[in-house]
Amino acid sequence: MTVDKQSQKAAGEMRPGQPLLYLRSVAKSFANGTEALRNVNLMVNQGDFLSLLGPSGCGKSTALRLIAGLSTPTSGLIDWRGPAMGKTDIGFVFQEPTLMPWASVFDNVWLPLRLQGASRARAAPKVAEMLERVGLTGFENSVPRELSGGMKMRVSIARGLVTRPRLLLMDEPFAALDEITRFQLNHDLLSVWEQERFTVIFVTHSVFESVFLSNRIVVMAARPGRVYRELSVEAPYPRDESFRTSPDYGALCRKTSDVLGEAMHAVEDARGGTDAGNSHGGH
Repeated sequence: MTVDKQSQKAAGEMRPGQPLLYLRSVAKSFANGTEALRNVNLMVNQGDFLSLLGPSGCGKSTALRLIAGLSTPTSGLIDWRGPAMGKTDIGFVFQEPTLMPWASVFDNVWLPLRLQGASRARAAPKVAEMLERVGLTGFENSVPRELSGGMKMRVSIARGLVTRPRLLLMDEPFAALDEITRFQLNHDLLSVWEQERFTVIFVTHSVFESVFLSNRIVVMAARPGRVYRELSVEAPYPRDESFRTSPDYGALCRKTSDVLGEAMHAVEDARGGTDAGNSHGGH
């Protein structure tokens, strides 16, 4: 196991800005010979909203699975800092809502608490609070087939947050939604994050989404997946439509798009034997 257990023994509460975890020279190869990640170095701070941005095949989802403990690195280290992270300290929201189709909204959100041994009655206040946070009060008894795509994703987010995790991993959760619904869920997610200030690692293909949501954007290049460059988004929170339509937002999107374009060319150069991303590296 490549997770550093010694680094998990530190006591005390985590404060925003403190290191939460490091990926140190992390690589991942699969049995079929695919090299998904190579020499990934990345620091994640407590309270970050960090987006992993890059083309398909750059290992963004693989990195999330490694952090979640759903897979192990081929080499390198996932180095946790601060108090030990238990199973309930990490929430995961997948690209598809993955709801139980036979179960009500309440029961879907209750599931993580139920697996911890919490009865329905004991879990009810936490489930109700989280459903209110994501705008689903009144839909407790609905089943997934009665919900729109956006509402299903709200259920998935509520389920990911109901245990009050310190770290929320989100794998392109809004990719399949229409633009209006996606914008609204961006706003709602930021609202919950600003109240709770858990840490988010958010995978996306969207430059616009990454700039709107994040305080840090890690641009990745593909084949093998690696950190190409990190960008800081220093615009203050809360962010609303006035930010989305501001010159600052437009400039940040152009800058991010330019770096993503460079990363895409770095993929082609790497195939030809010269990795253009090496001059920018990780951090």
